[in-house]
Order: sequence, then C-alpha cells, then structure tokens
Amino acid sequence: MGVIPTLVKLLGIHCQNAALTEMCLVAFGNLAELESSKEQFAYTNIAEELVKLFKKQIEHDKKEMIFEVLAPLAENDVIKLQLVEAGLVECLLEIVQKTVDSDKEDDIAELKTASDLMVLLLLGDESMQKLFEGGKGSVFQRVLSWIPSNSHQLQLAGALAIANFARNDGNCIHMVDNGIVQKLMDLLDRHVEDGNVTVQHAALSALRNLAIPVVNKAKMLSAGVAEAVLKFLRSEMPPVQFKLLGTLRMLIDAQAEAAEQLGKNVKLVERLVEWCEAKDHAGVMGESNRLLSALIRHSKSKDVIRTIVQSGGIKHLVTMATSEHVIMQNEALVALALIAALELVTAEKDLENAQLVQILHRLLSDDRSAPEIKYNSMVLICALIGSEPLQKELQSMAFLEVVSKLRSHENKTVAQQASLTEQRLAVES
Repeated sequence: MGVIPTLVKLLGIHCQNAALTEMCLVAFGNLAELESSKEQFAYTNIAEELVKLFKKQIEHDKKEMIFEVLAPLAENDVIKLQLVEAGLVECLLEIVQKTVDSDKEDDIAELKTASDLMVLLLLGDESMQKLFEGGKGSVFQRVLSWIPSNSHQLQLAGALAIANFARNDGNCIHMVDNGIVQKLMDLLDRHVEDGNVTVQHAALSALRNLAIPVVNKAKMLSAGVAEAVLKFLRSEMPPVQFKLLGTLRMLIDAQAEAAEQLGKNVKLVERLVEWCEAKDHAGVMGESNRLLSALIRHSKSKDVIRTIVQSGGIKHLVTMATSEHVIMQNEALVALALIAALELVTAEKDLENAQLVQILHRLLSDDRSAPEIKYNSMVLICALIGSEPLQKELQSMAFLEVVSKLRSHENKTVAQQASLTEQRLAVES
C-alpha cells in the first residue's frame, strides 16, 4: 500500500520532531525484517535520512534505535552501497575511535554494534570494493589498525573485515604484498593460549581467503603461515578446526614441497585421521578427508603415503570415494591411484580391508556416476592389478563385463580408458 516511501518522507520532513522520528524508527524496525520490504526501502532515500539523523544523536538510546533499523536494512546489497555513499562508514569509524578505550557499558555496546555493522557493509561486493579503493582507502587503513588493538571486539571485526576484503584475487594479492599476513599471524599468536575462539576463527578465515590466489601461496608459506596455523591443531573447537583445515588445504594446492613437509608431520596426519571420524561435524570431517587427499595429490611422495598408511588414513580415503559430492569422490580416487602406483605393497592390506574393490565395482556399475568418476575408477583398477590379493578380488567380481560395457560410453575419454582397462584385465586373467 506504499506505506514505506510515505514514512521515509515523513522522517525527512519532520526530523526535528523527536516523538514522530521515534515512531518512524519503531515502524522501520518492524518493517525492515521482511525481504520484500528491504527491496522497497532500496527505492527510497532511507540511507541518506538515517545517516543524517544518526549524525545528530548524542544519546546512546537514540543511536541504538537507529542501529536497530540499520542492521536489518544493511543485509540488502543495494542499501549497503547507499549507506556507504551516504557516509555511514565515517560515522562508524568515529564511534569506534570514541569508544575504544572506554569501559562504560554503553560505550562497549556501541563499539560492538558499530564494528559489527562495518563488517556487514563489507559483505556486499560493490560496497566492499568501494571501501577498498585499491588498498589505498582510508577506511581500509583504519580497519587494518584494528587488528593490533587491545580490544577483542576490534580484533575480531578487523580480521572479519580483512576476510571480506579478501574476496577477489586482486585484493588478496595487494594485501599479501603489503604485509597483512604478519599482522594476522601476530594476532593469532596473541590467542594461542587464551583461546578466544571467535578471534581465532576470524583470523584463520582471513588467511584462508588470502591463500586462494596462486601467487600468494608460496609467499604465505615462506612467511611461516603453515607453522602459525599448526599451533591450533590442539583446538577442540569445530569452527577453528574447520578453518585451520581449509587454510592448510588452500596453502598446499600445487605446492609440492609444502605438501610433503606437512604430509610427513605425524602429529598433523594423526589429528586428521581422528577428525575424519568427527561424525557430529560434517564440515570438519569433509575438510579432513580433503586435506588427507590433497597431501598425497600435491606431494606425490612415498613418505607421505607411508605416514598416512601408518596413521590409519587409507580407510577414510576409500570411504571418501563414496561421498555424495563428486569433487570429493574424485579427489579420493586420484589420491588412491597415486597410493596404488607408488606404495601398493604398503597399502595393500588396508585397501583390501576397506573393501575398495567392491566400492569400485559399485561406482562403475552405477549409471549415475559422473564420467570423471568412471575414468578415475578405471585408472585405479589398472594400478591395483599389481597386487595379488586385490587382483584376485577384481577377477572374482567380473569386472571385465562392467568395463567392456563402458567402451561404448558417450564420453570419449571414458570409452578409451575402458578399452585400456579391458585389455589389462584380459591379459591378467
């Protein structure tokens, strides 16, 4: 019925009338919760009006009221940008500066609300890029100064803000070249003992995002990020475990030396095997499996494979091949093929106990299996032929039949691999 634009106009015209303003804010607070109404607000100049009103407020309660409207509205990306353009960020930075050293309850609450809202504004791609300004922006610089602060709230907001700025390669590369990694590692160092989980999680999130561009990996490894992250292996907090695993996985992508070093780290591998059984935390379980596989795929090292076999990791990689996510299935099959090619004798018993051959039979017989799954399953079968007990299992399960059917598969690569696999199986039988 067009209530929203009318109320916004009222607010603009009668901003001197405290009672009316307050009533408008209460109404906005209730309306702003709905997705559809956020879209309507985006067509008004609500951002400008609220920022104008905010700048006039002295009392904590009044500021708090406006914050309560700003927070739900700022979930909308269009409004995020409007708020940035209306100068909200400058207001927030000013609040942070005024309240950071205070221990008054109201000030602590305002510091938290202002810094949280700042992080929320950075979740929008356009608003984030506008505030980054190629890494030269005063806002970006101010947020950087939060990281070494003594306030846990600001450390947290600073690390989350960096994680949000680190959402594209250009920003990540610029930040790593300008020394952000050391700041985050220093921050992590301050929280190894006291275990502030939210700060740990935020700093690890930022490092994980920064490690995505290829050119950053080697730089971050030589800065000692892997060692800094490993200090949190003892953590019992799933969110920290999850980010720790993700950071390591990003760092070793195509970095053979680092993958080998980490893959020979018995403490790490044993912890991964333990986390592969974390049934209550699917995220941690999935990431542990993926990191185990990545250590093998990127190092292609016999030592790493032996460490993983000795720590009992093989059965988890075999289970991972049955994952509901194709990408994880594939990573598992490639790792298993490397194990079979490089250390078949060492792993033979574990592969047999984990019923790998039966699982491969299932993957090849299932019409729903993706082409790359069929292809890598057959590559793995060819490697398993070198083991007597496994080859016996292959023969007993009539693999020839299943494989020969795949010679007419619509995917050429799968069809070619089926011909090769059929020849290998025929020769052996």
